[in-house]
Amino acid sequence: MLSPLGSISQAPHVINATEQEEREYLEEIKEHLAFAVKRVDDAVKQFSDELRQKKQYIHEHQSGMDDADMVAAGQSINRMAFTGTAAVVRKRKLIKLGQSPYFGRIDFVTQNQVTTPVYIGVHSFSDEQQRRNVIYDWRAPISSMFYDFELGEAFYATPSGTVQGTIELKRQYKIRDGRLEFMIENGVNIHDDVLQRELAKSSDDKMRNIVATIQRDQNAVIRNESAPVMVIQGVAGSGKTSIALHRIAFLLYRYRETIAAKDILIISPNKVFADYISNVLPELGEEHIPELGMEELAADLLDNRYQFQTFFEQVSALLDGHNPAFIERIRFKSSFEFLSKLNQYLLHIENTYFTVTELRVGSTLVPRTLILEKFKAYHRVPLLKRFALVGQDVQAYVRDATRRKLSGREKATIGEAIPRMFKFNQVLDLYRDFYRWIGKPGLFQIDHRMKLEYADVFALIYLRIRLEGSSTYDQVKHLLVDEMQDYTPVQYAVLSRLFLCRKTILGDVSQTVNPYSASSAETIERVFPQADVVRLDRSYRSTMEITAFAQRIRPNPNIIPLERHGQEPTVVRYTTREEELAAIKQLLVAFRNSANHSLGIICKTLQQAEDAYEALEAPGVHLLTEESTTFKEGVILTTAHLAKGLEFDEVIVPFVSTQNYKTEVDKSMLYVACTRAMHQLTLTYSGELTPFLSV
Repeated sequence: MLSPLGSISQAPHVINATEQEEREYLEEIKEHLAFAVKRVDDAVKQFSDELRQKKQYIHEHQSGMDDADMVAAGQSINRMAFTGTAAVVRKRKLIKLGQSPYFGRIDFVTQNQVTTPVYIGVHSFSDEQQRRNVIYDWRAPISSMFYDFELGEAFYATPSGTVQGTIELKRQYKIRDGRLEFMIENGVNIHDDVLQRELAKSSDDKMRNIVATIQRDQNAVIRNESAPVMVIQGVAGSGKTSIALHRIAFLLYRYRETIAAKDILIISPNKVFADYISNVLPELGEEHIPELGMEELAADLLDNRYQFQTFFEQVSALLDGHNPAFIERIRFKSSFEFLSKLNQYLLHIENTYFTVTELRVGSTLVPRTLILEKFKAYHRVPLLKRFALVGQDVQAYVRDATRRKLSGREKATIGEAIPRMFKFNQVLDLYRDFYRWIGKPGLFQIDHRMKLEYADVFALIYLRIRLEGSSTYDQVKHLLVDEMQDYTPVQYAVLSRLFLCRKTILGDVSQTVNPYSASSAETIERVFPQADVVRLDRSYRSTMEITAFAQRIRPNPNIIPLERHGQEPTVVRYTTREEELAAIKQLLVAFRNSANHSLGIICKTLQQAEDAYEALEAPGVHLLTEESTTFKEGVILTTAHLAKGLEFDEVIVPFVSTQNYKTEVDKSMLYVACTRAMHQLTLTYSGELTPFLSV
């Protein structure tokens, strides 16, 4: 290992053998990058001048130009504008490289003894005069060796086959604002050192790229090109969301001819989380990716026809009161049995609900057998869409029998009679009937405002897709679903029918906010049997002390904490709630005087968060609600549900009394709240401590 001021003794053939030579080389690279930026600026100016001249020419000569000339001129302008836009994007990448050109290096010797020093950065950069790569993009095939191998034998895959060789040197750098802060050389595992340094730092306001610290198991997930569906079960702090985003960046790089950022969709748990992760892909040189909440998708699929409870409202209702009937409804509708019964019901209504009778149209009698035969012939068409097709066939039969055109009245008779032969024609009526059919009519509750419970929303959508059909989201070429544990089998059945593309699905069953409707990787695998399931058990976020503390709430024998130590979490009792809030005010003062950048005060319910926000009256504290759309740095006051996926240097969990944390849902919330902390965790209460924290 090398300290920032040390030097290395290397064999004479190694380029930049000493740290001083590396520093000089960095200055050379920065000069090349600055020159490249100047060339882009010159090119943009030239394009701008040419574009202005072209527009001026058209303005002056358009009266003498025919249509073909105008089209050609328009295309020329579009080409110039596109080239100018591409140049601006390139300049942005070059400037970013100037701040931190590379983070890693391997010297790779091929079997025919050719040594290639490979400097690896966020983007690639070529020396156009010498026609060679100076910096390799972290996603390039050769760069994969940096993550997958230590010193010794190594290989990487290329389209023309595998390249074998040996890694003779491996280094990692921390370059910030163009200055080399440190350099590490190690023949054992270079990553752990850099990882420890990075994790020991304070959290920034948003999620950042992790290209410099990607681990071998994570790299395998990122570069997997074969899985049609990849399910990532990752423990709290395993970096699963970041890994999924880097996977998207890799696929955009690998398949850049056929897929663009606009072709990818992220199903995001809420707008704040979407904002929190919004930096990652732009940092990696990719455009912002469209995102959609599950509720937005539901409203779209139901044509905004029904009001419905949101997932946040469902969880809030569970936290506010223990209603056994409500829990039973959620539990049943989140099961595979429920999805199986829906499929059985669809088969049942197809076979028994179409009561066919002969139909008289004027003097023509349409036989019952003909109507039934036509209905069965359309078995591939969604059931409620068949009636119009059967009606057209009946019209053709009557037309052939009478050898004349049908009147509007006769067409109307046919059009009305055939759907009437089916027991129900509205999806909601059929959904209500489903519960009668299974002998549990009480499991469907809809209030006088026709507001659906959240557990019914996707079941109704599933029936609608099966009975009426739905256009698929063909424009989406890759779907990323985060917080997989919060979605049920019927929701996955809907996604599988709407999105026919490849999918990356990730989450942690231990971090469910509704234990009555949680899906594990195994559950999802039953909907997507072709899925590759990957487990990420190493946790990088919290210190070992915080991880051990959270394990008392929800033990997970698979979790492997990174060996990083810090303060023991503290649980402090106060005599009254007022005293507890006064102490939290003092903790806020201590935080502002510390080196930590982010603090989360995480309550169980939104009402508690709002009350605490009012009571604290502290400047610079941001209240995060389900209506929030942006993540703000500093002090955040919110609920465990909304804090999921976020991380903070320091976390305070107030009101951890037995009165507040007593149900299975409460326990889930407490686990999620504690696992948000990176360096410091404090829990406060008045009254009696929750049994979930008793040793």
